[in-house]
Amino acid sequence: MNKLAHKVAIVTGSGRGIGREIALKLAADGAAVVVNDLDATPATETVSEIVAAGGRAVACPGSVTEDGFAERFVQTAVNTFGGLDIIVNNAGYTWDSVIQKMTDEQWDAILDVHLKAPFRILRAAQPVISAAVKQARAAGEPVPCRKVVNISSIAGLGGNAGQANYAAAKAGVTGLTKALAKEWGRLNVTVNTVGFGLIKTRLTEAVADGSSTIDVAGREIKVGVSSELMDAMQANIPLGRGGTPAEAAGAVYLFCIPESDYISAQTVVCGGGFIM
Repeated sequence: MNKLAHKVAIVTGSGRGIGREIALKLAADGAAVVVNDLDATPATETVSEIVAAGGRAVACPGSVTEDGFAERFVQTAVNTFGGLDIIVNNAGYTWDSVIQKMTDEQWDAILDVHLKAPFRILRAAQPVISAAVKQARAAGEPVPCRKVVNISSIAGLGGNAGQANYAAAKAGVTGLTKALAKEWGRLNVTVNTVGFGLIKTRLTEAVADGSSTIDVAGREIKVGVSSELMDAMQANIPLGRGGTPAEAAGAVYLFCIPESDYISAQTVVCGGGFIM
């Protein structure tokens, strides 16, 4: 269909899971994609898959929380593909604890990756987008609709016990979305949020003892839930199951295509009908 032909997208956390599926879907519809992951290997693997399918992609590995990353990420899109049209702030993880046991390090780490990193990327993108808009208007050309999709969660809409840091960060994402929609409307940029419910990834997969770990900047972070808890969570979803990463990517895609050019400042929940 190539609805995204000639578009350039940057997607954080797109070496694995939901982010990978977002990158693949945007690329399959014609967009050139800058793929990011904390580790170079999964980012490169996603790029290779896109290129093998006839698409265009380049890797920009690194932590979204590092100083200077946002500028490097944005500039990779400009230097490699000549512009920037779609921004998807997807990278993140959870580091749970009840509030009396939550450390400042836990709080800061989750706020940094889910809220500060998207803020920095959007700040770095503004001069690029503004310059492109001014150039188009000076030449008497139409200004294309650019897209920002920020990723939130049902935890950011209704809270979740043991996730004060994550819930606060994701609630902040919706505020950031609404503010940027008002700031960037004059640039013909739509800014929306997708809030995920239970999506089956390595962070939420059911494991025998209820926990697994991932390495984030040298920290061993517990992830996963017990099989019993997974069954209980799915029982509360009207569709009766958790979503797949491909289905999650589909929700993001809706905000990237021309059919959503007059939708902005909105939050859509991709959660199988679950309401907090």
